[in-house]
Amino acid sequence: MMGFNVLRTTPLSICSSNTKPIFSIPLRPSLFNIQKHRFLRGGVVVMASSASGPVQKSEEEWRAILSPQQFRILRQKGTEYPGTGEYDNFFGEGVYKCAGCGTPLYKSTTKFHSGCGWPAFFEGLPGAIKRHADPDGMRIEITCAACGGHLGHVFKGEGFATPTDERHCVNSISLKFSSADS
Repeated sequence: MMGFNVLRTTPLSICSSNTKPIFSIPLRPSLFNIQKHRFLRGGVVVMASSASGPVQKSEEEWRAILSPQQFRILRQKGTEYPGTGEYDNFFGEGVYKCAGCGTPLYKSTTKFHSGCGWPAFFEGLPGAIKRHADPDGMRIEITCAACGGHLGHVFKGEGFATPTDERHCVNSISLKFSSADS
């Protein structure tokens, strides 16, 4: 069954016990990818969840199993600083899995050195990665197909000598490496 997220397009009011707003927070729906509209009624947009794969957890469950940094990147679409990730200059043989749910994402044979400061891959395992246009239309976000965890972005046509002419620029913290020896 597909999960749904609700995005309010009207201001969010924080109420006291007598239901009068204490203060109101205006929401900016332009910050969200609203290409997946299902209907709009009464200031509420219902969207297909980005985590509509087989692994679905509440925010509290994700916070319990992920480090604060993993949560910021995987669940809140953050980015680690370039050159700081564990796998940027790591080239062991094996498989890179989603740090959130353990789904295999990339073979080590698809990893290459791009010099960008993040691990780079030219393709993911079939069906393991979903692509979503960023709201600004400038980039393509990549997420784990199983849990919806944010991985990074994919760039095309940069001239790297790879079979796909793509660079999956992935946050190290979004990955866990499993050695071919294990």
